[in-house]
Amino acid sequence: MRILGIDPGYATVGFGIVDYQGMYFKTVEYGAILTEAHTDFPGRLCQIYEDMNEILRRYEPQALAIEKLYFNTNKTTGIMVAEARGVILLACAQRGVPVYEYTPSQVKIAVAGYGKAVKQQVMEMTKRILHLDAVPRPDDAADALALAICHGHSAPPDY
Repeated sequence: MRILGIDPGYATVGFGIVDYQGMYFKTVEYGAILTEAHTDFPGRLCQIYEDMNEILRRYEPQALAIEKLYFNTNKTTGIMVAEARGVILLACAQRGVPVYEYTPSQVKIAVAGYGKAVKQQVMEMTKRILHLDAVPRPDDAADALALAICHGHSAPPDY
């Protein structure tokens, strides 16, 4: 199964693609969609949508694992991330890619074995699970790979 993990944002969208077979993961690609700070917000959304479509076309994932959105203290930023997340979900829906949402706690449990693991622990375990030489950069890509791992561990066995 090919899984696309997405850490949503509007300045940086982390992505990570893994193949999962049995109990084994293989890293296919990871990185980030970056939008320029001086670009108006609708322009940023367009770029995210176009880049997502290119990732979906190029790698043909069978599932999308994305962080479940929750609002903390900055509601304005949360709304902008939600809008960016919306264009990501739209691109997946148009290509028939099923979407699975995970909370940060679910990802921490799946990757590090502990729901209150700190970010560095999750990043280190992501590196180990994927047999990488270094923790993936940027952090958003590492988070996206952790989401993909979470889905691999959470998906039904006959998926």
